[in-house]
Amino acid sequence: MDLSYSEEDQAFRVEIRTWLEDNLTGEWAALRGVGGPGRDHELFAERLAWNRHLAAHGWTCVGWPVEHGGRGLSLWQQVIFHEEYARAQGPARVNHLGEELMGPTLIAFGTPEQQARFLPRIVAVEELWAQGYSEPGAGSDLANVQTKARLSDDGREWVIDGQKVWTSNAHLSQWVFVIARTEPGSQRHHGLSFLLVPLDQEGVDVRPIEQLTGGSEFNEVFFTGARTDADLVVGEVGRGWPVAMGLLGFERGVSTLAQTVDYARELAGVVDLAKQTGAIDDPVLRDRLASLSAELEVTRSFALRGLSSVEGGSDSAAGGGAGSIFKLVWANWHQRLGEVAMQVAGPASLLARESDTPYDLDEWQRLFLFSRADTIYGGSDEVQKNILAERVLGLPKEPRG
Repeated sequence: MDLSYSEEDQAFRVEIRTWLEDNLTGEWAALRGVGGPGRDHELFAERLAWNRHLAAHGWTCVGWPVEHGGRGLSLWQQVIFHEEYARAQGPARVNHLGEELMGPTLIAFGTPEQQARFLPRIVAVEELWAQGYSEPGAGSDLANVQTKARLSDDGREWVIDGQKVWTSNAHLSQWVFVIARTEPGSQRHHGLSFLLVPLDQEGVDVRPIEQLTGGSEFNEVFFTGARTDADLVVGEVGRGWPVAMGLLGFERGVSTLAQTVDYARELAGVVDLAKQTGAIDDPVLRDRLASLSAELEVTRSFALRGLSSVEGGSDSAAGGGAGSIFKLVWANWHQRLGEVAMQVAGPASLLARESDTPYDLDEWQRLFLFSRADTIYGGSDEVQKNILAERVLGLPKEPRG
């Protein structure tokens, strides 16, 4: 397994690093480090403008095939792009769900007409997407979806009724991809369809959910007679499960590797805070910080190994279960970092800052509170362990009532 970069890859690293240095200046300089989990409300309009600036210079959808508007970068060049973007503290991009999930899904499963309609607008950051998967009774158990869709009497539209929850950025998006039950009486993963639904219509009610961190990037979305064109179903009607699972396969792609760069910066910040507060003199705390540093390097190496296995076409446990293992490892690591940050900050960590707002958290308090969700969203720890046990190791399925 060769994890080294070629001369061509290194030249590409210089190219993207130089471009970011030249462009994250002037009006864009204030956006460095803005946004991200728990902070998606920060300077949204400005980050949208920055994303369109990226698009104008060919830096969106870099891994997509050239014929679909991308750059056609190799797997390792995509890794380099995301690493350098994170190192430059580029602002959190507003188009992640469209660029990393919806676009690749349409390229893999969509019709030429659907691709022509939506892909150029994703590349140009003209339309943003939300994910309509989870429901109050179908979170980790996605196959329990109860949202229903039926064809209108004239057969020209789907009519949708139901509720989705934890719908990221639905209040800022124009479209949502929805898993809905289109075959009455069907159960589990049978009879589901993958629909593309406009959010700006009377039949859609988006209600933001306020979080502990003060933001509202997640939403409840209620569909009451909402409509979308009959041809906006991806894949076959009633066979949306493979499409839905295919999209989740894109969810833990190369962009997630850049998390380790952000995490390294957060860890360095906690170390600096420990030096300022004197907590660094505590040998137990120093040991925890050293352990976090070593664990992060192992996490990054494992992620690279998993990507290498996928690129090589390996179907081994390392390759097949790499996404679930990586999710388990980084989510729990990030929670431990948040706990150490609170320990380093000491009693001050219990108080919000004095400001014009009654609930103003510093970055370490936000880190601690938002990281509590890391082991839940994107597939809970329990679900990831079941996937590894049943699908990778071949163990008997967990008993279900």
